[in-house]
Amino acid sequence: MYELISPQTIIQYFGDDDEEMLREMIQIIIDTNLHDLKLLDEYYENGDFAVIKKKCHKAKPSMSYVGAMETRKLLEEIESDLENSHDTYKKLLAQIEIIEQELKTFLDKI
Repeated sequence: MYELISPQTIIQYFGDDDEEMLREMIQIIIDTNLHDLKLLDEYYENGDFAVIKKKCHKAKPSMSYVGAMETRKLLEEIESDLENSHDTYKKLLAQIEIIEQELKTFLDKI
């Protein structure tokens, strides 16, 4: 059912005893990490690789929390070769769209 996230991993990290907290944590990931990653093109255009590295680094734990390990690997690839990472970033963007939709579906089901 889910291509990139793992509901079991989400529940493992956040627990299922406090639904409201679980919802808040997922929404924070959507509103901050995923949102920030979608806006990196501007930093690529300006050659601001320090910001790209910072935002990718910041998002890595969240990808682990939701079980999106393939996406976490893309973030690591970007961090390791920032100046040649724009093609990898395009792959990341496609995955972010999927993750965002899957997290919203997950929220609808809890």
